Formats: sequence, C-alpha cells, structure tokens
Amino acid sequence: QLQASGGGLVQSGASLRLSCALSGRTVRSIIMGWFRQAPGKEREFVGGITRSANTIYADSVKGRFTISRDNAKNTVYLQMNSLKPEDTAIYYCAGRGGADLLITATSYTYWGQGTLVTVSS
Repeated sequence: QLQASGGGLVQSGASLRLSCALSGRTVRSIIMGWFRQAPGKEREFVGGITRSANTIYADSVKGRFTISRDNAKNTVYLQMNSLKPEDTAIYYCAGRGGADLLITATSYTYWGQGTLVTVSS
C-alpha cells in the first residue's frame, strides 16, 4: 500500500516535497515511480527510482525535481524545486516489481491515492 502526501498550493518558483510511504513491502524491494495527471491530460511519467537507487526523470522536470528515498522510514520523496504553473497536477506514486524502471503507467501495479499540487503564476 502506498500513501502519498505533501501536495499544496504554491506560487511559481517555490518548492514542495512530496512523500510516498510504503507499507507491506520495503522501498528497496520494488521500483518506485512518480506520475502526474493534469486536468484533461493523460497520466505522465515524472521520474522513478530503482532498487539500487538509480533515478531517471522526464525531460520536463530534469534539473528541477529530485527523487530520493529513506530506507529507514520506508518512504520515497519527490523534491520539486522551481515549480511552474504547468507542474500543476495530481501527483501519484507507484510501485512495480520486475527488473526495469519503466515509464508507462500501466507497468505499475501499486498506486497511491494521489496528492494535488497547484502552482499559481
């Protein structure tokens, strides 16, 4: 089970950190991804972290967003800096087994409930 939190309303240029707490499995045992879905748009890949803590990011957030994890807290984080209005979306954390960090939402088995991030201009 995944529990996402940390969303909110911020101004353009601000920062937010989202958290995804995992229960039932350890964060080191599965591949974790962050996705987002803006109104009227499809869910898109934001970034992900492998079991060995390697990370990849979508081009749209590269250099601004950072994914990390705390094994002791069994939690994955999405640090979002220099937020833009176009980052406004519901953000979801997701997990999958397997060996590869994939960027398609349908590849993920476990999903959190989503947390809303709104960036005002």
